[in-house]
Amino acid sequence: MQKFTLLKGLVAPLDRENVDTDAIIPKQFLKSIRKTGFGPNLFDEWRYLDAGYPGQDPASRRPNPDFILNQPRYQGASILLARKNFGCGSSREHAPWALDQYGFRAIIAPSYADIFFNNSFKNGLLPIVLSEAQVAQLFDEAAAFPGYTLTIDLERQVVIKPDGIELAFDIQPFRKYCLLNALDDIGLTLRHAETIRAFENQRLTQKPWLARTLIA
Repeated sequence: MQKFTLLKGLVAPLDRENVDTDAIIPKQFLKSIRKTGFGPNLFDEWRYLDAGYPGQDPASRRPNPDFILNQPRYQGASILLARKNFGCGSSREHAPWALDQYGFRAIIAPSYADIFFNNSFKNGLLPIVLSEAQVAQLFDEAAAFPGYTLTIDLERQVVIKPDGIELAFDIQPFRKYCLLNALDDIGLTLRHAETIRAFENQRLTQKPWLARTLIA
């Protein structure tokens, strides 16, 4: 997980409501037990004209030229613009993995499914909530201006438009702290590594029978 402080990125507008997690990363790609390699299959059924399967070489696929992420003007986008109820459906954590591994660092939408919203923060992806009117205006501007970029200042909690207008957003202080310091659940635990080791050493001193030695 990498720190999220200030992001200036190209915007890709995904003009669909109720995008569910099976559309974000289809079920056939959930077989992998690794947390990597999901980026090429983000929005797989929309990005490609042929059916995809795990382990397939993306270069062998037939891309859908009408899908937004396949259009040259949106290559390299790091901010995804979406409509309401993004990330609905099943609770698969693979969805934020796929978005992050494709290259997105933030999403802007009027609303999200709760589990997807929580999973995003845990994986270093920032889901920003703006009003429907604000999001609609961003869609209009992204369509009208090729190379449309936004700047996200997490410390100040604002989205800055190219004309300098700032759109404020809310975020829970703890989630903000974790993103600013690149702390996932494991990282939060490891902050207390010395305390944990001291506890384990004391426990084994007091109750040595808890220690086990495996003899081959």
